[in-house]
Amino acid sequence: MKPEDGLTALAAYRAGDESQLATSVRFLLEELSSRFPGNSVEVRVPPFGAVQCVEGPRHTRGTPPNVVEMAPTDWVALAVGETNWSALTEAGRIAASGTRADISKHLPLV
Repeated sequence: MKPEDGLTALAAYRAGDESQLATSVRFLLEELSSRFPGNSVEVRVPPFGAVQCVEGPRHTRGTPPNVVEMAPTDWVALAVGETNWSALTEAGRIAASGTRADISKHLPLV
């Protein structure tokens, strides 16, 4: 997706247009993987998408050793800096496993 399309969708979602949530999630996932390429961490935001990112050991089969999963609204809030990693993990809103799963140093994106 073109960055300008993603930013437009994100602005609309943040202004209250819930129909732009899926596009916003996908845009922010694409941003994460393009800024921090790699295959050592899989970030999942069901039902809208998942990406692999962050340099490091690559997995080839099965569930990756480093997985982060959260709700779409939490992902957007985290990626734009409306909340932070610590607040969401303490609230039990992020499921993260593996030694590289803490992606907080790569956020916010926008």
